[in-house]
Amino acid sequence: MTRNRRIFVFLIVVLPLLVSVCSSATSAPSSKSPPPPPPPPQQNKLTWHYYKVTNTCRNAEAFIRYQVKKCWDQDKSITAKLLRLLYSDCFVTGCDASVLLDGPNSEKTAPQNWGLGGFLFIDNVKKVLEHYCPGAVSCADILNLATRDAVHLAGAPSYPVLTGRRDGLTSSRSSVDLPSPSISWQASLDYFKSRGLNVLDMTTLLGSHSMGKTHCRFILDRLYNFNGTKKPDPSMEPSFLSSMRMLCPPRTTKGQSDALVYLNPQSGANYNFTQSYYSRVLSKKAVLGVDQQLLFGEDTKDITDEFDAGFEDFRRSYAYSMSRMGAIKVLTGNQGEIRRNCRVPNH
Repeated sequence: MTRNRRIFVFLIVVLPLLVSVCSSATSAPSSKSPPPPPPPPQQNKLTWHYYKVTNTCRNAEAFIRYQVKKCWDQDKSITAKLLRLLYSDCFVTGCDASVLLDGPNSEKTAPQNWGLGGFLFIDNVKKVLEHYCPGAVSCADILNLATRDAVHLAGAPSYPVLTGRRDGLTSSRSSVDLPSPSISWQASLDYFKSRGLNVLDMTTLLGSHSMGKTHCRFILDRLYNFNGTKKPDPSMEPSFLSSMRMLCPPRTTKGQSDALVYLNPQSGANYNFTQSYYSRVLSKKAVLGVDQQLLFGEDTKDITDEFDAGFEDFRRSYAYSMSRMGAIKVLTGNQGEIRRNCRVPNH
């Protein structure tokens, strides 16, 4: 991808969408409970400020934003947790909150979803919304809006989130096809394309790994047995490899602990949204294999160079790609339902 082409993408496609939907929330919304909302009109597409337009929960976004800020002030890791939760939801059966459903064989029990967090926070937000606007706001919209507000607090731009999603009725472990974090850039791109996204979206959204943690189990192959060679990934910078091996020793005994390591040791517990992720990729110090693979595609390498050099380019592209991800296979109109409890279907 040439620089001129990327600039064209930013100016013609991205910039018109970068309208902030956040306003400051320094105090809780009014505690006065409004009357039950009228039945919403049937709509078959996502809508700007759906709950305000349909008069079903006019302050829904303000309620969510307030709860996010309250949580983030106490635990900044909520940003990374919500980002992973949203990805794990949207990339499987679409942005339908199916990953939130409980069950012995639900999506959250899949191996790829080991260590998912943020469920209790979503539960708390849902309880607030059910108190003020019973049966009005979907869990799918809560997850999308809360993630947007959390990443904004961490330093990302506030991107547009159209609303009106409905919640899925089922959740199956067998439907989870999230790829290994050690796949090649081409396999990763093929996966993103299967969800209607492109190389710019992929390279941008992987930048979410500028914060958060991962379990050692997801990188042991890079450290000790890359592609079955019984050797480390040759693309890892030697001193970085040594430091990661100290944090993640080989698993030699049953029941051995599975430590957590920062995806971006440079920012660590600060959970800041920065372009340092791309600097680490270029210096061969990416924790996940799929991140390091960005060096090996012509377009992905060009985009990585550009984002490393220009933080605002990354921010603009991030706003656009997050909006696109949030629209994957959404349920609207009469599809699905509005769950009263995000963990269980209504019936």
